[in-house]
Amino acid sequence: MTETSRVRTIAGSGPARVTALLVGALVIAAGAEAPTAQRSRPAEPVRLITLDPGHFHAGLIQKEMYPGVSDVVHVFAPLGADLVAHVNRVAQFNERAERPTRWQLEVHSGPDFMERMLRERPGNVVVLSGRNRPKIDRIVASVNAGLNVLADKPWIVSVEDLPKLEQALSTAARKRLVAYDVMTERFEITTILQKAFVNDAAVTGALVPGTASEPGVTLESVHYLMKAVAGVPNLRPTWFFDTDQQGEGLADVGTHLVDLVPWMLFPQQAIDYKTDIRLLAAERWPTVISGADFTRVTGAGEFPASLAPSVKDGQLQYDGNTSLLYTLRGIHTRVKVTWDFEAAPGAGDRHAAVVRGNRARIEVRQGPEQKYRTELYIVPASTADYARVAEAAKARVSALQSRVRGLAIED
Repeated sequence: MTETSRVRTIAGSGPARVTALLVGALVIAAGAEAPTAQRSRPAEPVRLITLDPGHFHAGLIQKEMYPGVSDVVHVFAPLGADLVAHVNRVAQFNERAERPTRWQLEVHSGPDFMERMLRERPGNVVVLSGRNRPKIDRIVASVNAGLNVLADKPWIVSVEDLPKLEQALSTAARKRLVAYDVMTERFEITTILQKAFVNDAAVTGALVPGTASEPGVTLESVHYLMKAVAGVPNLRPTWFFDTDQQGEGLADVGTHLVDLVPWMLFPQQAIDYKTDIRLLAAERWPTVISGADFTRVTGAGEFPASLAPSVKDGQLQYDGNTSLLYTLRGIHTRVKVTWDFEAAPGAGDRHAAVVRGNRARIEVRQGPEQKYRTELYIVPASTADYARVAEAAKARVSALQSRVRGLAIED
């Protein structure tokens, strides 16, 4: 028996599980305006409004059908490639052989799509994904109009927009609306399990504060710009590479990683960013993309004028990479986000997350050894800790099996 215990789940954790959980939140959102005395009445059906979908997460929300959610979804967007891609994605869900969906899309296309949506309001939950720079203004406008919001990260890409974020949340609370972030990483099964073990003192012990050179928490993510689905390149819009519009690596994928730390370490506790977080160091660096590779990943024949300030010697300097070192309530945390251009044959995205306790480290690994599928590892702090950590881990797995089908532990 080795000194590493690996927890793995046989049941899948694909997008169907993610979207089912997300729409559970939508059902709550739809009934959020009802006064307490009226809660005994049936909740108002969820009626989705998809606003200017610029990222596939907007489509994934419709990968399955859900009780209490109307089949009719209104889409407001300018006519263009993003809208066509979204409609095609939902159509594929409707046309698949197994568990086809039955969505009916009412598409409202035109330059005044935002004003028209606010005027007509044919639903009660606005879904936003992509188009990050104007996103917070659209969230604020939707909440002001009495609509619940389910918005993909990031809500803001500039610190100057932080007051708008606070305004959106305070207005939603005052109007008894819900403004939720999609936060798909919270619904990954390995992440859910990591949180469960981190908060089991019999397994992990006390959290280790760590140091700048050896943090108590480390999260790293590697994504690739160029990807193919069924052998066909998955093209990205040119605006994806405009960091003024899309945000840098921290604002995009980094939002997931930064969010997971308080969610795992301090569940159900409010975090005051002004007093609980102290930034120690930060750096960014570019991924260099040639003109030929830019054409491969976008389909565009050349760099658009909007990217001219980031083009040097005929190559795009894409600031998609970020590393942070900070403390959260005294716990040293390192977050690193990397966007490389293309994975080697057979390779894929990688995610690593380590939380250190004085009894054991709880790790999520996703690399070549795991065949690029996430797995959870429990690593005792010492040989002397192994027996009690293993016993506690097996007890926790046993307790979780009623909620997580196919959960097993390997010594």
